[in-house]
Amino acid sequence: MKRCISFRVTGRVQGVGYRYFAYHQALELGISGVIRNEADDSVTGEAQGSVEALEEFLRRLNAGPSLSRVDLVESRDLQSDMGPGFHIET
Repeated sequence: MKRCISFRVTGRVQGVGYRYFAYHQALELGISGVIRNEADDSVTGEAQGSVEALEEFLRRLNAGPSLSRVDLVESRDLQSDMGPGFHIET
């Protein structure tokens, strides 16, 4: 079963390779979606995949890359279909 979520990550997550880390995790897990930096220094995005893959993706987002410090990962379910691929918005 497919699930769609939106997520928001706060902490030291900009300027430390966080979006690229998330991109590679999504590719490895077969997740499609998008990730972007926000003006408030958080990182947000949407992701779609199996329930199991998204649970693992959120665990990995919480760990982050070595230079990051993740304070909080929030997520909520969405009702849309995002289509294939995962990309980084600039």
